[in-house]
Amino acid sequence: MSNPRVLLLGAPGAGKGTQSSRISDGFGVDHITTGDALRANKGMDISELGFEHDTPGEFMDSGELVPDEVVNEIVVTALDDTDGFVLDGYPRNIEQAEFLDARTELDAVIRLTVDDAELVNRLTGRRVCPDCGENYHVEFDQPAESGICDECGAELIQREDDTEATVRERLRVFAENTEPVIDHYAGTDAYVEIDGEETPDAVWDAVETTIEQRV
Repeated sequence: MSNPRVLLLGAPGAGKGTQSSRISDGFGVDHITTGDALRANKGMDISELGFEHDTPGEFMDSGELVPDEVVNEIVVTALDDTDGFVLDGYPRNIEQAEFLDARTELDAVIRLTVDDAELVNRLTGRRVCPDCGENYHVEFDQPAESGICDECGAELIQREDDTEATVRERLRVFAENTEPVIDHYAGTDAYVEIDGEETPDAVWDAVETTIEQRV
């Protein structure tokens, strides 16, 4: 089987990280995220693009959003370095989607569908270890001792962006920016929707079958 080129779409909390890792391991392809690609290319020379900063790292260090043109070049550079991939977190808007279409052909565009109420429940219930970064959930993945990290014994916290008000705003922004991306791919042969409210194993079974059928 040739190495698949997969785009994974879904709202925050839909399970993209879990399924991307499984795709990467199961098919032997690179897991490419916008954040990882930016961090790996902080020193890339972008002076020819005419921005006030000469590297992506200068935008990041100053707390500014990295412009689409820069993100596009970094992601495509990462794609050029691999024979197969699962792309997670990009494209975030229709302009990025059109840029991606012009640079590569996707075998599968998989959208994980999860109801907003379930997404809020998943994200507001998440607890993280501030010391080692381990993740838990108050309902689905509890530590052995309530509120204490199994790995290092630190007290778990709720991230500021996991409060209900923040989560709902993240979902609103996702719908506003990314729903046009979903509409863009929905009419293509590569596109398929998978119920992200099933168990992670059941979702993986559907994801794996979808990719195998399209490659």
